Amino acid sequence: MYMRIRRGMMLTLMLSVFLLSQNAICEEKPLWEAGVGLAFLHMPDYRGSDENRFLLLPYPYLVYRGDILKVERESISGRIFKTDRLLLEVSFFGNVPVDSSKNTARSGMQDLDPTFEIGPSLNITLLENRQDHYKLNLAFPLRAVFSTNFSSLRHEGWVFSPRLTFEKTDLIPESGLNLGISTGPIFADSAYNRYYYSVEPAYATASRPSYDAGSGYSGSTLTIGLNKGFRQLIFNAFVSVDFLQGAVIEDSPLVKTKNSVMSGFTVSWIFLKSAKLVPAER
Repeated sequence: MYMRIRRGMMLTLMLSVFLLSQNAICEEKPLWEAGVGLAFLHMPDYRGSDENRFLLLPYPYLVYRGDILKVERESISGRIFKTDRLLLEVSFFGNVPVDSSKNTARSGMQDLDPTFEIGPSLNITLLENRQDHYKLNLAFPLRAVFSTNFSSLRHEGWVFSPRLTFEKTDLIPESGLNLGISTGPIFADSAYNRYYYSVEPAYATASRPSYDAGSGYSGSTLTIGLNKGFRQLIFNAFVSVDFLQGAVIEDSPLVKTKNSVMSGFTVSWIFLKSAKLVPAER
């Protein structure tokens, strides 16, 4: 029961990364919006795992478009500096816990606590066409990673994950359908990779030799999503693929597949919003 609660809490944080914004470029939107949503997810236990779970997750829907603090479906961030082309912000991410008793590769090993990540991100707008409603961004997030059992906190290393993101609103004219494509490599230090992929001698078996994970290139990701709003409802669908070929951890006995796929569909219902309007890109 406790593992399910922790998984649900971290999924709520992680899910925000995959939900696309339905804002047209420079369109005015309410300063804040509130609602609830339901997500249908199919995801691996961790990157490189060949065991997957189907999850049904309710989540709060919160949007705040302030000058400093910005809470959206795709991020939670605190803005430090912004120009027309550059944005320096503090961003967050999270990963769900893993119950080792339910994962064959990790059987007999300690459970993995949920992790959350926090750190600065420099975002650069490479291209923006307001007439045709598309934008190309490049982000450089560097985040410290912490694991928690909600009674203690441990630093588990650092992750650097540059991302190239293409956004196209109103993909089919007058349809209100929006497209988002994001891709990039992941670089992690040895502390982070050890948390997920090392096998200590005490947990080694004939089929799971001891392994000490190193630092460096740790794979890449590609995420594609579609979004559409209809009255008070917002629909999102996405698929995200991890590629571990050539990664420093690909020889870990805990890596059972070089390609991990996460997919999902969400429905959000907005039932409260402010009367004050602000630019959606504020």
